[in-house]
Amino acid sequence: MSISANRKFRIGVVVSNKMSKSISVNIERLLEHPLYHKVLKKRKRVLAHDERNECRVGDRVRISETRPLSKLKRWKVDEILERAE
Repeated sequence: MSISANRKFRIGVVVSNKMSKSISVNIERLLEHPLYHKVLKKRKRVLAHDERNECRVGDRVRISETRPLSKLKRWKVDEILERAE
């Protein structure tokens, strides 16, 4: 896949692959609270397009932003970084 400079990329873990050509990906990021300086974990769950249905639950994947593919899908799977055991 070609990597475009103006597209967003995220790395997340597949939490569901029960749909056809779609997966649910949990994206986790760390941020510091502005006042109390405690490090917080923020999680976001997005739907991504998996054309070949090759992702399994627990896989670490890189997803990239794309045009709207359905009502909720705005991401597509670029590559599987790490397979689940």
